[in-house]
Amino acid sequence: MHVLCVAENKRDSSFRSFLHHEKIYSFPGPRSRGKRAISEEDMHLILDLHNKLRGQVYPPASNMEYMVWDYELERSAEHWAHTCRWEHGPSHMLTQIGQNLGAHWGRDRPPTYHVQAWYDEVRYYSYPYAQECNPHCPFRCSGPVCTHYTQLVWATSNRIGCAINVCYNMNVWGMIWAKAVYLVCNYSPPGNWWGHAPYKYGTPCSACPASYGGGCRDNLCYKREFGSDFSLVPGLLPCFQLPNFIFT
Repeated sequence: MHVLCVAENKRDSSFRSFLHHEKIYSFPGPRSRGKRAISEEDMHLILDLHNKLRGQVYPPASNMEYMVWDYELERSAEHWAHTCRWEHGPSHMLTQIGQNLGAHWGRDRPPTYHVQAWYDEVRYYSYPYAQECNPHCPFRCSGPVCTHYTQLVWATSNRIGCAINVCYNMNVWGMIWAKAVYLVCNYSPPGNWWGHAPYKYGTPCSACPASYGGGCRDNLCYKREFGSDFSLVPGLLPCFQLPNFIFT
């Protein structure tokens, strides 16, 4: 069985996992189809797991922001997922948002499998910097990787949008995967700024931006007007980004 994700990831004799990490873009233009590229259930599962994992980082974060869903990021992720290209893109947008990729074929896996795999790269990471788990990036990554993890827990990346697409005969580093399930998650503002820690160490919510008004929920900076509905936010904030990384 094989599983593919953006960023280098786990492997075992029966199941192969690949992870692609971070970068992204906003894609203008109308939607190509009316049906969304991700179900409501998967959307909530992905968002809830991101917030759960962001709230449990160690050492604890003093400025970790609550993440909300962004439909424009979802739409841009959908455009890229439909290219079935196992790489970050589109290239002209790679300075604007963060991106994690994942894919698998064979055994069924929920999208949260990839999210958890991204987070599990924490085993290769030592706070506050990621150089030791990113030995030859951003040009050619090899060895243990943790930049999916650092994007996932980047404190200021407070918006996410993901899409899922089934790709037939997807070329993954020279291997052809039949009916590969391709997950693309885009983040804004982007993380993984070279030389910067993903978050500030300290008592949870003790260094939240003033815009949160002192709100805190599950160790995350939280606006009191946030609710289950407010966690699904249309639009995309302008953002900045660094080079992305790949995990395999």
